[in-house]
Amino acid sequence: MENISQKRILVVGATGGMGHALSGMLANSGARLWLSGRNEAKLQLLQQRFPAQVSAIIPCDIRNEAQVEALAKQVQATTDRLDILINLSGIGILKPLDQLSAADFEEVMRVNVFGAFYLMKHFLPIFKAHQQGLIIHVPGILGKMPMAGASAYCASKYALVGLMQSIREEIKRTRIRISLLYFGGVDTPFWDRIDMRVQRDKMIQAEEAARAIWFACQQPDSGVVNEMVLQPFSHQVL
Repeated sequence: MENISQKRILVVGATGGMGHALSGMLANSGARLWLSGRNEAKLQLLQQRFPAQVSAIIPCDIRNEAQVEALAKQVQATTDRLDILINLSGIGILKPLDQLSAADFEEVMRVNVFGAFYLMKHFLPIFKAHQQGLIIHVPGILGKMPMAGASAYCASKYALVGLMQSIREEIKRTRIRISLLYFGGVDTPFWDRIDMRVQRDKMIQAEEAARAIWFACQQPDSGVVNEMVLQPFSHQVL
């Protein structure tokens, strides 16, 4: 395990269930944090909780490329490098195809695919400048397995996986590592907006998922966690 004390880490989507829990774990491990998300009030609460570890909070909507570019510039203005980038941003619209609008489909793709593309477009050069670092994305289990009523969401997550696997081929002669984490059924506020009967009491807790990401951050650069699958014991699909 590699000590992450003083590692420079950007968490995008820090205000979500997993992001909030992970930010606390990273701060308690001594990491230097740059936190981003759409909810500025929640970012401020994290900064107040961990003032010594949070170097900056930067509100950003990753659907907007100009905002992502500004995020990259603001991070670069306060540090000459990043050790780890973690993207936890995402949106889910779960509906049968006959109830799914084109606007729904476009919104899911805009956040889950275009947002990830903008992040890689503007942050990969920061990692390339030093030829090393770790980038983590979380496609979730629906980036591996389809589910009825999730055509838009699955399409976006499969696209995210393809995007990242292709980029991995482009940088395989560097020491830049990419990890894809497939979590299945995590109990977060994500489900508050989903009109579907689910057993949230049997899901993975947000803290458990965050701990898996925290673990991935500590792997030495002699190897890479290409993929990690974490599912509720009662809902295994792989």
